[in-house]
Amino acid sequence: MTNEHLGAPAPIPSPSSSDEAAARAIRVQLLTTEHWSLLATRNLSWNESFARAGMFLTLLTGAVVALALVAQATAFGSAFVTFALLVLPVVFFVGSSTFVRLNEINEEDLMWVKGMNRLRRAYLDIDPGIEPYLVTGWTEDVVGVLRTFGAPGGTGVAVPSIAGNIKHALVTTPLMILIVNGVIAAVLVGLLVAQVGMTMELAAVAAVAAFVLTILSFGAYGARKAAFWTGSGERLE
Repeated sequence: MTNEHLGAPAPIPSPSSSDEAAARAIRVQLLTTEHWSLLATRNLSWNESFARAGMFLTLLTGAVVALALVAQATAFGSAFVTFALLVLPVVFFVGSSTFVRLNEINEEDLMWVKGMNRLRRAYLDIDPGIEPYLVTGWTEDVVGVLRTFGAPGGTGVAVPSIAGNIKHALVTTPLMILIVNGVIAAVLVGLLVAQVGMTMELAAVAAVAAFVLTILSFGAYGARKAAFWTGSGERLE
């Protein structure tokens, strides 16, 4: 008597090669969809970065023009100082918020790049033969991320040098905004000190101190946001 007559369950058929191919195709499609989603999100982040920086520089340009017109009309009198003390804090606030947001955007962009590197790792797991054709990274450490960015250090150097990090930081948009913020803070503090009856020498010293303090305080914030580049190489959570 057969197993079927005895009520025994029939054996589960092993998956055919066509079933495996279909499952692999679905997996690739899902991974590709997620990859394009990350690319679109990264594009939105960069658009916001450019828009925020442009908005701040436009506001700064308008403020400088307004100050020049008021200075010409008042011969740098008390009305000019009052106007400057009203306008410059607003410009400094917008510049500070722009700097903070740019660092947040850079941190978000790092997350999207690490996510895309993870997806490329999945592509390699599906088909290891495509590795020679990838010019971007597929690991979530510093080297893999730098390779995706196309930056020096992505082709074998485990951790970028300190000099390389400093050189890169000097040409970034957040640092440009930070320097401008430092100058605004210096002018604002110099005007305030001069208004309370201090000498020009003391006003100049206070302005330099305000510039240095602004650079150091905001720079420390930016350095904390860039902790990944110290070489921790932690995986995306």
